[in-house]
Amino acid sequence: MPTPVTSRITCPRLAGRTATAEEAAALIRPGDNVGISGFTGAGYPKAVPSALAARMHAAREAGEEFRVGLWSGASTAPEADGVLAEAHGISKRLPYNSDPTLRREINAGEVEYVDAHLSHSAQHMWFGFYGHLDVAVVEVAAVLPNGLLVPSSSVGNNKTWLDQADKVILEVNHWQPRDLEGFHDVYYGTRLPPFRAPLQLTHPMQRIGDPYLRVDPDKVVAVVETDAPDRNSPLSVPGDDDRAMAEHLVDFLRHEVRAGRMPATLLPLQSGVGNVANAVMAGLADSEFENLTSFTEVIQDGLLDLLDSGTLTGVSATSFGLSPTGVQRFMSDVGAYKGRILLRSEEISNHPELVRRLGVIAINGMIEADVYGNVNSTHVMGSSIMNGIGGSGDFARNAYLNFFVSPSTAKGGAISSIVPFASHVDHTEHDVHVLVTEQGLADLRGLSPSARADVVIERCAHPDFRDQLRDYVGRARRERPTARHTPHLLDEALSWHQRYLDTGSMLDTGSMLDGGSLLEGGRA
Repeated sequence: MPTPVTSRITCPRLAGRTATAEEAAALIRPGDNVGISGFTGAGYPKAVPSALAARMHAAREAGEEFRVGLWSGASTAPEADGVLAEAHGISKRLPYNSDPTLRREINAGEVEYVDAHLSHSAQHMWFGFYGHLDVAVVEVAAVLPNGLLVPSSSVGNNKTWLDQADKVILEVNHWQPRDLEGFHDVYYGTRLPPFRAPLQLTHPMQRIGDPYLRVDPDKVVAVVETDAPDRNSPLSVPGDDDRAMAEHLVDFLRHEVRAGRMPATLLPLQSGVGNVANAVMAGLADSEFENLTSFTEVIQDGLLDLLDSGTLTGVSATSFGLSPTGVQRFMSDVGAYKGRILLRSEEISNHPELVRRLGVIAINGMIEADVYGNVNSTHVMGSSIMNGIGGSGDFARNAYLNFFVSPSTAKGGAISSIVPFASHVDHTEHDVHVLVTEQGLADLRGLSPSARADVVIERCAHPDFRDQLRDYVGRARRERPTARHTPHLLDEALSWHQRYLDTGSMLDTGSMLDGGSLLEGGRA
């Protein structure tokens, strides 16, 4: 007897392939590479990963290994990354992750982690760099009569997974608003070198693709119906440091407008995920700026605020990343946002060609920066991955203007975010324009490395660490008189990080700093 067509699965052919999550998970084999939907906790599969994790636990209890390679758009949620990591079922993960359980396994060497630029992940898969994709598990909002798919709350790498996988499992989530149809712009014109053509996009809200995802129905082996929310993480109320960084940044944008380097409507905004990004958006809402646009990755509450106030006319992204309150606001009036929000594949939302053409203003977080402008976005104490580079490199290197922001200290003041030498470098000094902490802002454009050190220390470092930084750079200049372009004391360059590992603090309470002038080259 044929399976009845449901309100969300109106294609008779695919409605006939409905299955339970357990039946779908049984189609995934040990050793498979599995591409799943999901980006920053939005649009990930809600049921199949848990069912797959149960199979992995059972295999482990039987003394057998059941692990898969796991590819996504970016981070997912405990119901996806988390349950599979707890089952010790992930052999390799790419291109980005934020799950604490999986992070522990990566740092323990149990999972290989390929931390890739997000704009690279789809094309590297097309190039064959990652191997073969066996199964795609993709959440959608609906399946139309003609087999086209209405994407859900993120697009990420879904187009590529659906195109390239041998087998496709669809999760049709009834929690996702059916009115999401029309919010998406999925570009199907990508070609591999040497046949690539320019992307004809000159405005953040311009459409160049289709509202739907496509899939070969012959590849669809199961359709699972779910009704479960995205991982909607609450955002903390911005603190004093967050607001101070936002004020520094917004004031600098005013300075750039006065200098004639950008229009009064600014240029398209990109912001990373977190409290500082939301604080910056709040600062813009309270400013004189209007008729703004955004070309970014993730839509957080702050961007909704700007849309609601009319300060922002439109936002292009690849995913939502809202708090529970933000989700409620969006769900209560989805139609009001149609035409003002576009969700694209991440190979388009993060495309260097488009970032450079549009002149994006990029705002991203960092773990630390060194005095010469190198930025570490990914590693704690040089070795332990935090989350990954995500899209920060895509935007920073190609932006018209980029900012890297962080509080000047961490761990209650034990760690300085401004150090002599970054313990890991994701963004070299050549790609960094402006550093921002709650202490101030350092404009590094047009400065030599040695000149940057003066500005970074005096404007961004916490007062508790300034004398140590002045002493380090001053002695490096004096002791290496023929190497003053980027002077380093190689035996001390990473000593701050080692001191923290040994003592729990980067503060050098035992040294006898004499307060010699940095600008004069060191101690008297």
